[in-house]
Amino acid sequence: MPKKILTGIVISDKPNKTITVLVERKYQHPVLKKVIKVRKKYNAHDEDNKFKNGDKVSIIESKPFSKNKKFQVMENIK
Repeated sequence: MPKKILTGIVISDKPNKTITVLVERKYQHPVLKKVIKVRKKYNAHDEDNKFKNGDKVSIIESKPFSKNKKFQVMENIK
């Protein structure tokens, strides 16, 4: 099974080697046909502490680093 790749914006970089990424996705409701916007926060591993608030990043699913941290930062998106 392929690993999940998500794109979002860094909203917190306070913990050491960790960033919080806000990922937003849109989908159409099956019955109402209304477009719904859903936001979810993911904790991602950032080994060098190089990403700051407001950066647009791409994260990939990986082995668990801790209880809540199951993603790793792939790259910075310009």
